[in-house]
Amino acid sequence: QVQLVESGGGLVQAGGSLRLSCAASGRTFRNYAMGWFRQAPGKDREFVAAISQSGGSTYYAVSVKGRFTISRDNPKNTVYLQINSLKPEDTAVYYCAARWGGAFQTNSNGYNYWGQGTQVTVSS
Repeated sequence: QVQLVESGGGLVQAGGSLRLSCAASGRTFRNYAMGWFRQAPGKDREFVAAISQSGGSTYYAVSVKGRFTISRDNPKNTVYLQINSLKPEDTAVYYCAARWGGAFQTNSNGYNYWGQGTQVTVSS
């Protein structure tokens, strides 16, 4: 089992940047594919980015590709989401998720564990 704690959210002006972090408990973090999802008010949770267990493979939603970068530091049990060129439509609660074994998924149902989320608010 793994517990996930996100941090790094906040209020930022359009065009700004944030780096979200997701710290995982446990000694088997390297065995989990990781994903970031977000949920805006009144909308469904949507996929943002994912990374393989080794960090060698990444995948992004079309809406964020080129602006967001997912990375991980396995010795530190942490996955990151660097968010640049923020837009008001990026406003949402951002969640990290862990998937035991196998390839990363873009479907939220493919993840076993979730963090509590961190709020990102982008002002225009």
